[in-house]
Amino acid sequence: MTMNLWDRYRQYLCVCRDIELSLDISRMTFAEDYIDSMQERISKALDDMQALENGVIANPDENRRVGHYWLRAPELAPEPALRQEIVQTVADVKAFAKDVHEGRVLAPNGQKYTDLLVIGIGGSALGPQWIASALSTNNDKLSVHFLDNTDPEGIEYTLSRIAHLDTTIVVVISKSGSTPETRNGMISAAKYFEAHGLKLSDRAVAITGTGSKLYNTAHAEGWIRTFPMWDWVGGRTSELSAVGLLPAALQGIDIDAMLAGAAACDVHTRCRDISKNPAALMALMWFRATDGKGLKDLVILPYKDKLLLFARYLQQLIMESLGKALDLDGKTVHQGLTVYGNKGSTDQHAYVQQLRDGINNFFATFIDVFEYGADAVEVDPNVTPGDYLHGFLLGTRQALNESGRDSMTITVNRIDPRTIGALIALFERTVGLYASLIHINAYHQPGVEAGKKAASRVLAIQNDCLDALNSHQKLSIHDIALATKHEADEETIARILGYLQANQRIQATSEDLYDFERKFFV
Repeated sequence: MTMNLWDRYRQYLCVCRDIELSLDISRMTFAEDYIDSMQERISKALDDMQALENGVIANPDENRRVGHYWLRAPELAPEPALRQEIVQTVADVKAFAKDVHEGRVLAPNGQKYTDLLVIGIGGSALGPQWIASALSTNNDKLSVHFLDNTDPEGIEYTLSRIAHLDTTIVVVISKSGSTPETRNGMISAAKYFEAHGLKLSDRAVAITGTGSKLYNTAHAEGWIRTFPMWDWVGGRTSELSAVGLLPAALQGIDIDAMLAGAAACDVHTRCRDISKNPAALMALMWFRATDGKGLKDLVILPYKDKLLLFARYLQQLIMESLGKALDLDGKTVHQGLTVYGNKGSTDQHAYVQQLRDGINNFFATFIDVFEYGADAVEVDPNVTPGDYLHGFLLGTRQALNESGRDSMTITVNRIDPRTIGALIALFERTVGLYASLIHINAYHQPGVEAGKKAASRVLAIQNDCLDALNSHQKLSIHDIALATKHEADEETIARILGYLQANQRIQATSEDLYDFERKFFV
């Protein structure tokens, strides 16, 4: 006899009381024997995870260990020196933040720092941005700003909104020190500071790999401080390293609580009793919903303003980890799991209509937060705005279920540093277990590197185009393709020339950017 929803809820609810988190999988479609039938595979995934934590080469393509779990449990690191380095880095981050807050590290003008500018991209920005947003209060020690792209307009807009430039400390984050977007942001910020009679180097801190280009720049220019990035921590799993801990500590966030929440969640997600392991259950639900092939999308529906950026953070963590062409045996598999989401109840007025009545190509994960987090007025008799928010969550969840759409619900008591740490750990472990289930390397990103190489080639073509124009009077698109020996790239050349013309870096015989017969000159 098929269980009703109440019976399924009681049977499949996974409660982690010490981290005040639960996972409800009862509204996912799976047979009663499914979890038992997957026991051997999930046990193998847990074995793989234990080996990873023990220090095996878990990223074979790059011959690297994967150690982000050591960041919140240094005692697990395989060598004493490594354990000490992790512990010392956390202590250094806390001490430095305290020195900034208490005025022992001052701005060049002798005043306390008031603002923080973080320059990074990808894993060096998404995690810190999410944490800054989720845990911001009216009592933040510093106001936080981010440069996370190489868009000139966006850079100018962010810098122009810093009210106290002379008391702004700058944190630049790049493992290699050569990431173009971060480098461009740093150079743009330096010129902006210079235009206001200030030097970036006098107020800058680097988080980077030892011996990197950024490391060498910081030491050559006398930056305030450097903090380490390690090759065994990937960008998308670096939030609990100095990458995320330093900006959070400078903002005034309790990083000890974040680390403790992650460590406590790790204990639950190592559990061999699958019914008590929320990450193992979630990985099995991902596998069931997508047939282990990414055939459905994951929609993240957090019903809390502070979790607005959570879906964006998870996009990188999940999609960069799981979107792979090859499996661990070198077979072509084209794996992945597409993630999108916004926040409730904004989603009610955006795309829930399609989720309920449109194509059934997704499964949802609701994030339910019990506590308001603030005083709530009554907007109707005995009803607060928070009641409406909670009602929208439960109502949407029910509406999806009635329409045959799968969903899970993660419930936490409140949004605080400990809870955020637990959520980070929960999804990191789920990604690792799911990657083992589908037999792929979750810890490299060859597609990202391919995109960087392609972008470098485009810039090389652009330089060739400018060289050709500097050597001739007027040239057509085809003339330039021949002159630069890029005949196979005429479309790319046309777009480059249109871009350069639109920004008045070159001129043309026609102002029509889509007149392909026009000639160009400088």
